[in-house]
Amino acid sequence: QVQLVESGGDLVHPGGSLRLSCAASGNMSNFNAMGWYRQAPAKQRELVARITASGSTNYADSVKGRFTISRDNAKSTLYLQMNSLKPEDTAVYYCNAEWRVFTFWGQGTQVTVSS
Repeated sequence: QVQLVESGGDLVHPGGSLRLSCAASGNMSNFNAMGWYRQAPAKQRELVARITASGSTNYADSVKGRFTISRDNAKSTLYLQMNSLKPEDTAVYYCNAEWRVFTFWGQGTQVTVSS
């Protein structure tokens, strides 16, 4: 069983920055891919960024150029650096890991962008 624990969510002003972290149990290099998703109130969960085992990344159009996903296998931690935050980035952010045919989720961390 894989456990994912997110941290780093906070209240931040528009234009500010945050870095989210996701601590994973087990060997992260075994995962096919990991990603960050978000869910705003009354909206469906959506992909924010994803990184494969080989290091390939893809981003939602709405965050390209502002967010950066990275992984540190030695620390078993996934990161999401978020810059130039906007009110529409407000959501619960979830960490995700794909292993074989299984998908694992963290419990989420709240990011609120407001003045």
